[in-house]
Amino acid sequence: LLYVTSFEVHALDTGTGRRQFKTKDVAWAMAVDGGRIHASDGPTLYALDAVGGQERWRLQADAWVYSLKTARGTVLTGTRGGGVQAWEASNGEKLWEVTGAQTDFETPEAGPVIHDDTVYVWKDARLRALEARTGHERWSYPVGDAASCGNVPVRVHPAPDGHVYVSAGARVLAIDVASGLVRWHFEAPAVFLSPPAFAPGPAVTGGGVYLADYLGTVYALDALTGKDRWRIATESRQSIEPVLVTGGNVHVGSGSALYTLDAVTGTPMWRFAAGGEVVGAPVVADGRVHFGSADHVLYTLDAAGGQLRWKLATGGEITGSPVAKGGVVYACSKDRCVYALDALKGTATGRPR
Repeated sequence: LLYVTSFEVHALDTGTGRRQFKTKDVAWAMAVDGGRIHASDGPTLYALDAVGGQERWRLQADAWVYSLKTARGTVLTGTRGGGVQAWEASNGEKLWEVTGAQTDFETPEAGPVIHDDTVYVWKDARLRALEARTGHERWSYPVGDAASCGNVPVRVHPAPDGHVYVSAGARVLAIDVASGLVRWHFEAPAVFLSPPAFAPGPAVTGGGVYLADYLGTVYALDALTGKDRWRIATESRQSIEPVLVTGGNVHVGSGSALYTLDAVTGTPMWRFAAGGEVVGAPVVADGRVHFGSADHVLYTLDAAGGQLRWKLATGGEITGSPVAKGGVVYACSKDRCVYALDALKGTATGRPR
């Protein structure tokens, strides 16, 4: 099934597009995990069976839920007014709550983060790592308040190398997940709106930490030292999505174009100009890169050379990120339609009802 939020949650058959069920309630936030759909209409938090849509549990939150994430049987919510809560995913039991956190930027992308057994919250000018099931604080680091972070939210990316990479204004930090010790920090001339991206492996094969500031400068940082290996200017970008690093290349939407850079050297490989802003992140699968634009068009390019393979005009802006799986690319347009297309040909895959 494919799950889409458009006021309600719609569960669509991936083969035919037929709707299997939809929720009775609005879902401003949603996460699917452990065979359940966890969602919130704002003041209410609820869970449904992911296959049949039957309600598993429902409760009233103490404030409006603006952020919802799940991991390992824990539901993490951020509520307006500075609340962060953890809930047992199977039955909705509240595990713990903190107050006075995440108060400056109450948006889904700037909310608290859960990864494995750790929750990251921004409270009292410090980034705090909490145990996901108990709320016990493991460590904290003084990243500063909103003003010292350039009046942009702190963004975090826990990586498989045992570090969490943090963008805090114009700074990038590498913090040991277990101890909270800072391995390095990097200062840039402009602030970062998106979290860092991490690629495993040595720098000579394209491993490292990559991110783009709001001016469109793309940075490649050494994961061990934090020194910048290269930096390349593109166009100013409003996207809050991280750059995409895959197959030895860095793909980044900046302005109304998609840029692809060599991850090792930073050498520009190609640039493809769309007819509007590229806001959502691209996705790469099977040698093709898919992305949407504010010009209402879904584009598919050759990932190596940037040649246009096909494009589809929709009735609205495509500002989210497509999903590519099993030879099919899925995209949502602001024309209130979901598109499922053959990733190779761009043709429809089924008849919706």
